Amino acid sequence: MSDLWTVAPLSVGHPESAALLRAYYEDIVSRYHGRPVTDAEIDRVLAEEPSDDLTAPTGHFLVGWFGGRPAGCVGLRVLDPATAELTRLFVRPGARGTGGGGRLLAAAERAAREVIGARAIRLDTRGDLVEARALYVRHGYAEIPDYNGSQYADHWFEKSLVRPG
Repeated sequence: MSDLWTVAPLSVGHPESAALLRAYYEDIVSRYHGRPVTDAEIDRVLAEEPSDDLTAPTGHFLVGWFGGRPAGCVGLRVLDPATAELTRLFVRPGARGTGGGGRLLAAAERAAREVIGARAIRLDTRGDLVEARALYVRHGYAEIPDYNGSQYADHWFEKSLVRPG
């Protein structure tokens, strides 16, 4: 089913990107609190955690379409000239289990290497996001010590983007 996915750059300010980011925060914030979140809570987190830097020269943003509909997203942030940070990886619940997470992750790694020029990619995630952690490990990410002091992170990962040979 992953062949039904198309991933391409899209401005973080585009309405499809904005809708996906809103859905991303609705999902992770409701999971964090163990209850549905209000629109006001989503608005607050969108203001507290802006995504404006996920555009050149400080980052990059990708959207995934499943069967022609926007169904996922992923962002990259430049940490330093050799390192990118993966952020906002999200697949809508109705498209989960279709290979979209792997497609988005592969596209982000390619963009980190080819667009940003990174030699490594890092990320942080929460302990309750079990499927995300499994995805990262499956794709060659290794757990590392805390690199950013994020109050919401429990796990930090890194992967080299340098191809052997």
